[in-house]
Amino acid sequence: MRRKIPSTAALVAFELAARHESFTRAAEELALTQSAVCRQIAALEDFLGVRLFSRTRRGVRLTEAGLAYGRQIAARLDAVERDTLSVMAHHGQGATIELAVVPTFATRWLMPRLGSLRAAHPEVTVNLTTRTRPFLFVETEFDAALYYGDAGWPGTEAHYLMHEDAVPVCSPELLGGRAALSAEDIAGMPLLQQTTRPYAWRQWFESLGLRVAHDMTGTRLELFSMLAQAAMQGMGVALIPPFLIREELASGRLVVPLPHICPSDKAYYLIIPERKAETAALTAFRDWLCAEAAAYRERR
Repeated sequence: MRRKIPSTAALVAFELAARHESFTRAAEELALTQSAVCRQIAALEDFLGVRLFSRTRRGVRLTEAGLAYGRQIAARLDAVERDTLSVMAHHGQGATIELAVVPTFATRWLMPRLGSLRAAHPEVTVNLTTRTRPFLFVETEFDAALYYGDAGWPGTEAHYLMHEDAVPVCSPELLGGRAALSAEDIAGMPLLQQTTRPYAWRQWFESLGLRVAHDMTGTRLELFSMLAQAAMQGMGVALIPPFLIREELASGRLVVPLPHICPSDKAYYLIIPERKAETAALTAFRDWLCAEAAAYRERR
């Protein structure tokens, strides 16, 4: 059966025109005349039987249908472009993995190790895109995810990597000349909160037998890198895994005022959809990553 798909040229012209809400700017990017772009858009509208733009004296404006279709087509064209560039880069050989990652873990732990993956598997390329919250693989182009939390994503297999083991950290100035702080001292300071771990401070204090009324209040930041920067600026105390801030601790820009770890039942996992679990590239990446994580756990 013949697919109900409009011409690629018309879709590209529409995506540019929708992005700029201008046929003129779309024509400039495509090195075409404005009338040529107008014909492409008109042909697409005829094909769909839907008005994508309303024509006004000041130019064109997207209709509601055009706005929704434009978002969808932009995503599809981006995916086609990524696939095309991947094939071109590998001359038809090898494979590319689209990996969703939590940002600081990927930057501080994964990326310094990717060189060894390339040495062991030069045919595999890993593209990284940040995602801080769970998602459905069927709604994205991702092949796998590096995620912190629980392992029970439906329709996936999870491979344990490591726990976080966060400790309180702050700027040296916040110590006020003291060598260390008590849990009560920390409770009296501004607490920096991480958006994706809203109960972290409560659990930390409770593990020491303390109840702190304001343990969930304070500046909220989404990434560990943001928490580290805020702590270095003296904005408060943050709970951060030491392996993500080795440079800051080594340089003395951050210190650990009380080296107490609150055990967590959550951990970092590699999440792979079951339908992709046996692909060669993902199998190679999984085996390499799990070996790296195991070696790291032994050295901690």
